[in-house]
Amino acid sequence: MKILITGGCGYKGSVLVPKLLAQGHDITVVDAMWFGNYLLPHKHLTVLQADIRDIDKVPLQGVECVIHLASVANDPCGDLNPHLTWEVSSLSTMWLADEAKRAGVKQFIYASSASVYGIKEEDQIHEELKLMPISVYNQSKMVAERVLLSYKQDMKIQIVRPATVCGMSPRMRFDIAVNLLTIQALTKHVITVWGGDQYRPNIHVEDITDLYCFLVEHDEIEGIFNAGSENHTVLELAKMIAKRTGAQIKVEQSNDPRSYRLNSDKLHATGFRYSKTVNDAIEEIISAFNDKLISDEKRHYNVDWMRHHVIDSSPSQFKKVEG
Repeated sequence: MKILITGGCGYKGSVLVPKLLAQGHDITVVDAMWFGNYLLPHKHLTVLQADIRDIDKVPLQGVECVIHLASVANDPCGDLNPHLTWEVSSLSTMWLADEAKRAGVKQFIYASSASVYGIKEEDQIHEELKLMPISVYNQSKMVAERVLLSYKQDMKIQIVRPATVCGMSPRMRFDIAVNLLTIQALTKHVITVWGGDQYRPNIHVEDITDLYCFLVEHDEIEGIFNAGSENHTVLELAKMIAKRTGAQIKVEQSNDPRSYRLNSDKLHATGFRYSKTVNDAIEEIISAFNDKLISDEKRHYNVDWMRHHVIDSSPSQFKKVEG
């Protein structure tokens, strides 16, 4: 199958692309490469450095499936430049969906976010609950979902609302819960927890990328699906890591009210199963750090990197942002 992946050089894409290549697919990746490219060359892989806002540079001819990973990722990055966030995460999704329809694309897989639910009092967060996004990032994801659902008569639309992803990737990130707390333990020997009582759903990067592969093979599975394997409080995560590393835990007050347990029963009903755990992610990071395969660098923190490499409102133009 010929597959186009936007944002394929990112944290998830760098794990996903090799899996799809191993399955025999022809892959084209379109990525602005704000954080570089860690994909190895392959005879069935084409990697294009392009801004998805410049839709004319996105090659859709002959593409059978689109996996849309590209976005301004997480709340702090979204707040850096809201205009940019709306253009990349929502407006470009509309353009991409419209061009995909015109090109005869049959299947469209979208990486949304479980954060679209906002603050919920319910014990279990399922797909039928009302969306109440509280940040530009969350809001742009919700709007992109609505746009894509309007094309469900034209393409197979599969929307995934992932939990917070964890674990090792060639394009590593340390600005997401499990990875962040683990690298703090390894480099500072102190884990700083803000609040601690907030529940966070988690999913291993191997599992979320396995899910995208699963959906590629099962285009009959349409609709919206939560994807989370474990729900833990932030303090519980810290204690798991401290037990393994011997790090101390420091608890600070937090003004972050987000707390939710993600229910993924709808996904389980499709037959998809998880194979990795949060503990697996912790062990992988510890092992890679001890083997000097990873280090704590600014490029692994999206918001710190983007403060100095944020694209302007016009495609492919870069500007320096002070701060």
